Amino acid sequence: MRLTTPGRAVVVAAALATVPLLSVTAHAATAHAATAHAVTAPRAAQDATCGVLASGASATAEAAVAAACSQIGVWYSWGGGHGATPGATYGYYDGSDPDSLHDNERKGFDCSGLMRYAYYRATGRDLLNGTADDQYHSPQAAARFSAAQGTAPLVPGDLMFWGSGYIHHVAMYLGAGQMVEAYESGTHIRVTSVRTGGDYAGAVRINPSGTPVPPPADGGSTFETWGTGVRTHSTPSVRSSVVDTFAGPTQVSVQCQEHAETVTAEGYTNDIWSKLADGSWLTNIYIKGPAELPGIPDCGGDTPPPPSGGSTAFQTWGTGVRTHDEPNVNAGVVDYFAQPTTVNVVCQEHAQTVTADGYTNDAWSKLTNGAWLTNIYIKGPAWLPGVATC
Repeated sequence: MRLTTPGRAVVVAAALATVPLLSVTAHAATAHAATAHAVTAPRAAQDATCGVLASGASATAEAAVAAACSQIGVWYSWGGGHGATPGATYGYYDGSDPDSLHDNERKGFDCSGLMRYAYYRATGRDLLNGTADDQYHSPQAAARFSAAQGTAPLVPGDLMFWGSGYIHHVAMYLGAGQMVEAYESGTHIRVTSVRTGGDYAGAVRINPSGTPVPPPADGGSTFETWGTGVRTHSTPSVRSSVVDTFAGPTQVSVQCQEHAETVTAEGYTNDIWSKLADGSWLTNIYIKGPAELPGIPDCGGDTPPPPSGGSTAFQTWGTGVRTHDEPNVNAGVVDYFAQPTTVNVVCQEHAQTVTADGYTNDAWSKLTNGAWLTNIYIKGPAWLPGVATC
């Protein structure tokens, strides 16, 4: 609920949360196309009471209600929803609540992350990128209501806030005395009766301007661009013909991505390009997110680097796999593999025991860039054959 929002995340190296830790058994000899069964809660059927339950809301506010209600049953995750692009993300331990210890395993939203996502879907603009306190003081407020006014002046889509001095929680009013919220660690996004006692601080109505985010085209994923005068090209090269020019930030539907021409712009360098729904290409520098977009498949243009320095090439498996600067899931993240890829292993050693995706293993591999990857996500036996001990 009290997340401090990170700055713009258009960076060359991803800096994401640690590898999710799940449960039991030893790593099998071959990889499985596994989905982390404890990472996301099974999506409950949309609660019948979650929706626009009163009149008076703008079309934008009604769209925000629909977006928030679409997440019923998703995990509360402290820090969730505060990635480069609004949407569910893995959270992290808040440092005090024991129920938050597993938030790095839960893909979801904290309270402000859910509100940010809802209004992004409703307006096409990232209006509420911040904490609950930031959202309470947002310049996007079209109207404000005191705690003493209760719910009488509220309409669906209004944001309700709690906190004395510093705002620590936010929820969305639905009407009929109901609200939708991401409440606390260990729970799921839910509909509940409004609470106007205690440290209830009042409500805010968000500016209803904007255009709803279109659904992804042709099975793509929607991302937001940044910058002005951004061009897309007919091939993944700045020297190829220009297909389109974006005067300002906009939404694009990304089909796949691949390594191609290296581009340096706006202080960033990246060789990854995204193929858009219209067949044009855009350097990932101008797409909000890490250098390699999470959850986006390879277009087929990658050529894995050859083994070097006595290394051996292996295939990874799984999605959202992270490497670290030490053989420990709590160490700094070096890279993020959105999809299976090829890695070059220099040596391996026994270190921190990791439990993830149904496997337990204490073997870690050191890659040619100095990063470490738990052997759980490398195809093969728990101890890789033919690889020396570090």
